[in-house]
Amino acid sequence: MKCFSMVLASVVAGLVTQASAAEFKSGLQSGDYPGAFHVMDVTGPFAGENLCYRCEYGARPVVSIFARKMDENVHKLVKKIDEVVGKNKEQRMAAFVVLLTDQPNEQTEALSAAAKEHKITHTPLTTYSTANGPAKYRIHQDADVTVVMWVENDVKVNHAFRKGKLDAAAISKVVADTSSILN
Repeated sequence: MKCFSMVLASVVAGLVTQASAAEFKSGLQSGDYPGAFHVMDVTGPFAGENLCYRCEYGARPVVSIFARKMDENVHKLVKKIDEVVGKNKEQRMAAFVVLLTDQPNEQTEALSAAAKEHKITHTPLTTYSTANGPAKYRIHQDADVTVVMWVENDVKVNHAFRKGKLDAAAISKVVADTSSILN
């Protein structure tokens, strides 16, 4: 019986270790190529137009934030990224936010108000035509927020957050990781 208990404890410990090591994944991963996709620009220089910011920004260092809703923590993240973009104009850093929604036209007023309220000036807020996001980007259905950073057409950083997991510590980590795409 003692041997069985030790084996059982070992198996349970192994499963717990495996479960904690299994990382939640959403979106393109390090080394992937960020392909083109179209969004409706709400607050950026192409406001009111359907365009590909991925194409517009080319090989520049880019932070793309895919969010299912614009809650207070997403606003904080976007504001911090917006500040980093503003400080790195000489490196031509860029960012954009993609609100994933099945009702994109109904979100434009809220996005415009958020940009004004939070003084987001360097990061366009956009909508995507479905809550699923661009198919090639593989946004997980349980991901509330997915952050993908790339430079030179190569994904360098990915962060994925389930509902309620984007907090102050996570925001700090994402912002710190922007150094991975800057020279």
